[in-house]
Amino acid sequence: MSTAYAAEKGDDDLILRGDAQCTSCHDDADDSKPTMLELRPSVLAIGKTRHGVTADGRTPTCTDCHGESESHLNHKGSGKPPKPDLWFGKNTDTPALLRNESCLSCHQGGKHINWQSSVHANSDVACTSCHKVHTDHDKVRDKKAQTEVCFACHKEQRVQVNRPSHHPVLEGKVACTSCHDVHNDNPKTLIKSSTNDTCYSCHMEKRGPFVHSHQPVTEDCAICHNPHGTTSPNLLKSRPPFLCQSCHDGLSHHGAAASLPQGPGSGQFQTVGRACLNCHTNIHGSNSTQNSADGTAGGYVQSQSLRR
Repeated sequence: MSTAYAAEKGDDDLILRGDAQCTSCHDDADDSKPTMLELRPSVLAIGKTRHGVTADGRTPTCTDCHGESESHLNHKGSGKPPKPDLWFGKNTDTPALLRNESCLSCHQGGKHINWQSSVHANSDVACTSCHKVHTDHDKVRDKKAQTEVCFACHKEQRVQVNRPSHHPVLEGKVACTSCHDVHNDNPKTLIKSSTNDTCYSCHMEKRGPFVHSHQPVTEDCAICHNPHGTTSPNLLKSRPPFLCQSCHDGLSHHGAAASLPQGPGSGQFQTVGRACLNCHTNIHGSNSTQNSADGTAGGYVQSQSLRR
């Protein structure tokens, strides 16, 4: 059915240019239950989105996204018509590559410039796997609702953010996209080129440079921290001294402080209280040996045992 034919029937465009050929059949009646609007919004709901701005010459038409779909438009009879050339439903058989091409015909550029080589694209994730076009509330663009979309696939991270020590993702203060750029070709889909640069976007005080640096800190924050959530304080993968002893051999320590008990199975390595942090308070780095990552509280630099 062409636009001209729709005009002959007396049908007018309701929202988009030339949409009469579609809206003559697809209207609010597509959704019999109001509760379904969020899960399957009606075709006309696109008028509330950026894709329904009629004053913008870049606004696509129905066929710009769904193809000419001649067999669908010209179907006659009471049976179900064939699917459009491109359709984006949950059970679609349209390849993700073709669905994405429909979106990238307009959105190829800016932060989407490297989409084709991104982790999501290489995993056959389509734009509409995350984004909902026919609704004014695209959950993935809402900081508080975004996690519902991401956790649908990333179930391990769902478990981690529910642990006692976590970034305030569930509280709505931080979203997945605060750290991750899902459209770019960074192997970890981070907003910066490395894990540390991403962390430094918020934790500037850890950046340094320091005269006395803790090598794991400068290498990768994720050596000690799990950013999604842990059962140890401060997002640590395990609590000190066990985390520290994964790199530092406790038997090589120069001695315990006087009158303090020694931890079982750890030689002379101190395990009471805050463990290593009793003495090494500036564990991320310091410009002084006093309480720094590579010196004791007394300022003695243990270059052999702690600079490994």
